[in-house]
This record gives sequence, structure tokens and C-alpha cells, in this order.
Amino acid sequence: MATNINRDNGVVELVNPPKFEYGQKVRAKKYVRNDGTFPGREVGDIIVSKGDVGYVTSIGTFLQQFYIYGIDFYELGYRVGMRGKELDLIDEEVSIDEAIKVIKEQAHG
Repeated sequence: MATNINRDNGVVELVNPPKFEYGQKVRAKKYVRNDGTFPGREVGDIIVSKGDVGYVTSIGTFLQQFYIYGIDFYELGYRVGMRGKELDLIDEEVSIDEAIKVIKEQAHG
């Protein structure tokens, strides 16, 4: 049986610049479950809860259609790839240096 991939009715985000930039602080708009790509957790486990806060640490693409933002959820201790529609910007004035400082502090416990 073929799996149907939701392609958002042909919307191609890549014709526009990314919605978010490196270092920006964002909040998850919804719960995110493991689709099998998150190591150490069962498929279907909730890995990000609505309201969790993190920083954009990478920007990639998927299916030559969507931006995927690597979000460091520093309080959770891991990064998750998310779509722009799953995120809200918290503070546009967060500098990259400030984001790096928070991430480093979290890494050193």
C-alpha cells in the first residue's frame, strides 16, 4: 500500500526567503510526535510540547519544497527539525551571540 505524503497542496516555500533566521527564539505551536527520525524514542512519542521554547540553529530543506528549521530546545536538551508553520517567533531582537551563549550554558549544565 502506497503512503500518501501531504505536500500542502503544492505550496513551495522555497520561492520565498526562510520565515526564521539563525538565532531567533521560537515557540512550538503544536505537539510534535516522533516520526521515526528521532533516535532513542518510540515512534509516536511526543518529543516537543505546545509552548516549548528554543532557538533556530539550522535551516535546511525537504522535498525541494519546504524549509526545515533545526530548533534547539535547550530546556529539553535536544534539537528537532520543524516546519515554519509549527513555530511562532518570540523575540526578533535575540542576537546570534545571545542564542549561542544560552546553548553553550545548557551544554555545560
